[in-house]
Amino acid sequence: QVQLVESGGGLVQAGGSLRLSCAGSGRTFSRSLMSWFRQAPGKERAFVAGITWSTSRIYYVDSVKGRFTISRDNAENTVYLQMNSLKPEDTAVYYCAAADRYDNYVRTRTYDYDYWGQGTQVTVSS
Repeated sequence: QVQLVESGGGLVQAGGSLRLSCAGSGRTFSRSLMSWFRQAPGKERAFVAGITWSTSRIYYVDSVKGRFTISRDNAENTVYLQMNSLKPEDTAVYYCAAADRYDNYVRTRTYDYDYWGQGTQVTVSS
């Protein structure tokens, strides 16, 4: 069974930090585009950050640039999202996603992704 399992979410005060992890199982994701999305209550799921399989391209949505860092460990089949200087508007369910796209482009649309995790809640209090 192919799975992506997120962990690391929680409640944090504004200005704090969290590190999300997404572990893949059932197959290797070492050649997959890996990204993080988030969905706030009443809003659509939106792209946050993505990293190509070779790590040669990384892309962030403007609202998290300079605060969030995406990374991956292909040997561990895991992708991470380090979130610093968190703001209340970062509150959302965060999802990990994988796309079997073996080029060098970071895609930002949900329909480009083949696998999704179940999500982890991040709540930032003011």
